[in-house]
Amino acid sequence: MSDIRKVGVLGGGLMGSGIAQVSAAAGFPTVVREVSEQLCAKSRQSIEKSLAKSVERGKTTEAEREAALKNLRFVTALDDLSDSDLFIEAVVEDLEVKNKVWAELNGIAKTEAIFASNTSSLTIIAMAAASGRPDRMLGLHFFNPVPAMKLVEVVRTITTSEETERRAFQFVQALGKEPIRAKDSSGFVVNLLLIPYMLDAINALESNVASVEDIDKGMQLGAGHPMGPFTLLDFVGLDTAYKISEIMFTEYRDKRYAPPPLLKRMVLAGMLGKKSGKGFYDYSVNPPRVSSLGL
Repeated sequence: MSDIRKVGVLGGGLMGSGIAQVSAAAGFPTVVREVSEQLCAKSRQSIEKSLAKSVERGKTTEAEREAALKNLRFVTALDDLSDSDLFIEAVVEDLEVKNKVWAELNGIAKTEAIFASNTSSLTIIAMAAASGRPDRMLGLHFFNPVPAMKLVEVVRTITTSEETERRAFQFVQALGKEPIRAKDSSGFVVNLLLIPYMLDAINALESNVASVEDIDKGMQLGAGHPMGPFTLLDFVGLDTAYKISEIMFTEYRDKRYAPPPLLKRMVLAGMLGKKSGKGFYDYSVNPPRVSSLGL
């Protein structure tokens, strides 16, 4: 059983809301901090909608839904999170922004509290100094959609204590998730392997190896993937994939992580995938059709 009793989540966006939902559903009093009342309301609505769908599908009972919502609070002041045992940060993927949050939190958090970042590509050690508690700082990388995805990467830095890792592992297991240990290197396990795969698909498309549909179909039917790389890119968000690949390329200086020109052009054009209605596929029609990319 985890000795963590109360959880503070920084950021109520897609990932933050998902993390808050699974934390509250697992019985942890959870406080979500956003920068405005409007964003707090948006986060609550997102969680309420997700829980309602879970009830409809028979995965959650009405009593469990109500219990989860009772465990949730939404606030705009950092001080309202001060008694949390674990802080999980899910703000924008920008090191300066994250470090500002950690520095502020260190001034109000309990001495024994753990700091965890949900970053998908930045190194945790780059935040450890700003946190003021490098021995109690680690990564907890959840996957989207958080309520459905079982994996959490537990990322220990060279300064993270064994006790901090143990407590974090137990917390993840208490959520009903599967934790895996990962070294503190950009991309950890999954993105270290996944980002080059998705970028290779774009490079193959630009080289006229095959069409969007046939590359997707090939990886589904030939490699047993649940979805092809272009469908996956649209789901992840092309802007997100571009940002992660840039961070990883800066870290490793390896061309496998360099974002292809087509990816950059699509992001500049606002073709971000499902969230914008158009990426490699056009989602304004049903079923979605392949977008015109001028290739």
